[in-house]
Amino acid sequence: MPVVTMRQLLEAGVHFGHQTRRWNPKMKRFIFTERNGIYILDLQQTMGGIERSYKFIRDLVAGGGTVLFVATKRQVQDAVEDQAKRCGMPFVNFRWLGGMLTNFRTIHERIKRMRELEDMVATGSLDALPKKEALALSREHEKLSRNLGGLTDMDKPPDAIYVLDTKKEEIAVREAKKLGIPIVAILDTNCDPDDVDYAIPGNDDAIRSGALLTRVIADAVIEGKSMRPQTGEDAGEPASTTPPGVLPGAAAEPKAEWELQLEAEEEAEKEVVQGAAAPAQPEPVVTDAGAASEPEAEPQEEGGRTEAPAESNEGSPIEAAQGS
Repeated sequence: MPVVTMRQLLEAGVHFGHQTRRWNPKMKRFIFTERNGIYILDLQQTMGGIERSYKFIRDLVAGGGTVLFVATKRQVQDAVEDQAKRCGMPFVNFRWLGGMLTNFRTIHERIKRMRELEDMVATGSLDALPKKEALALSREHEKLSRNLGGLTDMDKPPDAIYVLDTKKEEIAVREAKKLGIPIVAILDTNCDPDDVDYAIPGNDDAIRSGALLTRVIADAVIEGKSMRPQTGEDAGEPASTTPPGVLPGAAAEPKAEWELQLEAEEEAEKEVVQGAAAPAQPEPVVTDAGAASEPEAEPQEEGGRTEAPAESNEGSPIEAAQGS
């Protein structure tokens, strides 16, 4: 929620309106009293307008929307530019060119031209041109930057506009209404509340008042950006090892019986293949004396016959007795 107190509004002079002879009767419901010929705005309603506008801007930006800051009054030009740059949103603080919204295609062509000239200035291409041509391009770049410098990154019409003075920015308000773009605006006692969607009753002439209320809108934009969904790569998180279709942290589903049987058959086939590939090694025979004897030679076939190995007569007690 917006971090602004009633004391801050009082110190910034947000409650001061215009003279009683310069007012719009439609603003009567926002006026608290009159003092020394000046209307005093009801800051309770100002707080309510701030909260509604803050919530709208925050939710809009959280959904990927953009907000255009518009304030061409000399006393608030710098404040609007600083806050718009702080929250990364486009702004118009010098002059509102007719058709900036309703004829955005043409305006976008001028924005692209400004980008081209900026690239030429950055790369030093202008130095290679004749002096007269380089001077003409420099003046063109200066003029475009003054009028469209705050729209460099805007490739489509904004999703909402924030206006500091609806009387001063009458053309911008009219174009936004024609296109159905929501308007968030600070309304002084001489403004028409029917022209805007989200009204913030307040002083639109004082420097401190405009800077304070614009800061609140910029804070809403920053909070909305922090609420945008981020992917694992954008947030710098390690890639997930969870299989597709399985929610992170969910328990693994037990395998079916046919899956277990298939895995068992595959394991058995692997063991058979590995066993066939390995050469058979004869196992040594261990005698009672503890010495390992060589395996017996297999009978060999010769000429289609199998010859049995010759038996040794040594060590036979019967043959020894007959020989004697």
